[in-house]
Amino acid sequence: MMTDGVNTRELALNILLQIEKEGVPCHVAVRQMLEKFQFLPKQDRAFLTRLCDGTVEYQVQNDYVINQYSKTKIHKCKPVIRALLRMSVYQIRFMDGVPDAAVVNEAVKLASKKGFFQLKGFVNGVLRSIVREKDHLTFPDRNSDLTKYLSVRYSMPEFLVEEFLEQYPEDVTEKMLASFLETHPTTIRINRFRNTEEETLKSLEKQGVTVEKAPYVKEAWYIRGYDHLSRLTAFQQGRFQVQDVSSMLVTQAADPHPGDTVLDLCAAPGGKSLHMADRMLGCGFVQARDLTPYKVQLIRNNIERSGLTNVTAEEWDATVPDPDWVRKADVVLADVPCSGYGVIGKKADIRYHASRNKENELICLQRKILENAASYVRNGGTLVFSTCTVNRKENEENFRWFLEEFPFEAVSLNDCLPEELHSEETAQGFLQLIPGIHNCDGFFFAKFRKKGTESGSRLPDPAE
Repeated sequence: MMTDGVNTRELALNILLQIEKEGVPCHVAVRQMLEKFQFLPKQDRAFLTRLCDGTVEYQVQNDYVINQYSKTKIHKCKPVIRALLRMSVYQIRFMDGVPDAAVVNEAVKLASKKGFFQLKGFVNGVLRSIVREKDHLTFPDRNSDLTKYLSVRYSMPEFLVEEFLEQYPEDVTEKMLASFLETHPTTIRINRFRNTEEETLKSLEKQGVTVEKAPYVKEAWYIRGYDHLSRLTAFQQGRFQVQDVSSMLVTQAADPHPGDTVLDLCAAPGGKSLHMADRMLGCGFVQARDLTPYKVQLIRNNIERSGLTNVTAEEWDATVPDPDWVRKADVVLADVPCSGYGVIGKKADIRYHASRNKENELICLQRKILENAASYVRNGGTLVFSTCTVNRKENEENFRWFLEEFPFEAVSLNDCLPEELHSEETAQGFLQLIPGIHNCDGFFFAKFRKKGTESGSRLPDPAE
């Protein structure tokens, strides 16, 4: 596809090479490219985004296909040829509006343009074979090798398939893997402070945005049919925040009240901090922290757009104790760094960086942050621990470790969650949300109360 001299397939190839060579996350690389080429028509922007996302998402499955028709296995190909084959096979198999002949011809041209003239015939041959056989492709047999079957069928590395099967029943694992490959609309949270749902929805619909109610949370909505989020008037006016329902439920569990002092330890891009500040109706104080200047600036940008004045952002390493906050907070939120397996559906490349060593390193980091978090909660105050993963070792095992190590008690979540989410788990004080089982990202959160009492109490809630 060519627009004003810009070849969108070449842009996609450059993005895929950046992802492989520099380790840049796919969604970041795509966003940076779209910012650089803002003049691209909506159709080309959509094509580029889908091609890059889909190529990364279906890499395991398409590599399996390529290896059946290529004498040189995909992992031994030159990076440019590897990326070209992957993006071309994705178009051939999944983008019906693109003629197969055009895909093959463009791939051959790009191979030459990138200096691989001598490999034109190889690229042409592999792709033409796949075009010819695309309706007769074979995949691993489920009965003889379940892990291999699920890995290829749902384009997930075998390590993660094995881990999910160890921790969840086969049917739950398969529903989760299937959900990761589904397309989901953007979820937003409508701010309620100095704003109304009616005004926000009216503004969105006026600009041609399709709006649909999302589950579990009153303020949660789905939006579709927009091009640039930043060009929506309601976004510019701070009427809503892009945030998944699972993340909103964490704030509902924290249940901050007007007048509370709240500390959010790993806050970027600030969705939960802003949600808490919004629920506090502009009263009290939320301190949002994160590790780097870049992340803190993301939070500040969102604070500025929201218009909320009871929340500030600052740079702080959550693994470093802060004596100034000891026993000062009514609510502490520790949304700790994690493996991110619950959001693979939105960040496809997470699946390719998973390893047992990384998980173990993360668990040590999580426990260090939770240890500091425990010290910041006043007696009788609340600590909420959350992750965006479905890995029980990072979630339930940390939940039980924390109760053994610190003077806290688990608090039932049933008072702050919709009845449809109530379970034995929520009565015990934690909830594991699973894509494909729940209508949201994979998230875990647990609620604790610090034992003991202190003089003084929360200010009365004017909303109650």
